[in-house]
Amino acid sequence: MADSFTVVGLVATTPRNIITSDGLPVTSFRLASSARRFDKQTSQWIDADTNWFSVVAFRQLAENTNNSICKGDRVLVSGRLKVRDWDNGERTGTTVEVEAEAIGHDLLFGTSTFERVSKAAENAEDSEPALQPA
Repeated sequence: MADSFTVVGLVATTPRNIITSDGLPVTSFRLASSARRFDKQTSQWIDADTNWFSVVAFRQLAENTNNSICKGDRVLVSGRLKVRDWDNGERTGTTVEVEAEAIGHDLLFGTSTFERVSKAAENAEDSEPALQPA
């Protein structure tokens, strides 16, 4: 299953950055997303259940994520949703993963400063065209 998906939430773990044996940068972290609703009877906002996602980013997005995102940040993640069942012999479960295509800070909760990466880094990303300023 691979569907386009966008989720807003809180970075729940310190982003983990690795370089594979093939030289591919990969950054991953867990994202907690809780819905809120207004309870008219109590006139208060109530947190609903929390959904947990594993987020994984590759290549230049992985490097930029590793340099920009910290545990506790509120972010938006857009990408492909993948749901996988697993069994390790002792336990079974389901993992919900977002293979990120874009990650950014949620500006509802704060400000952010954008810094463009160098052209050399953009050119290293040969599978995606570089965006040109308008």
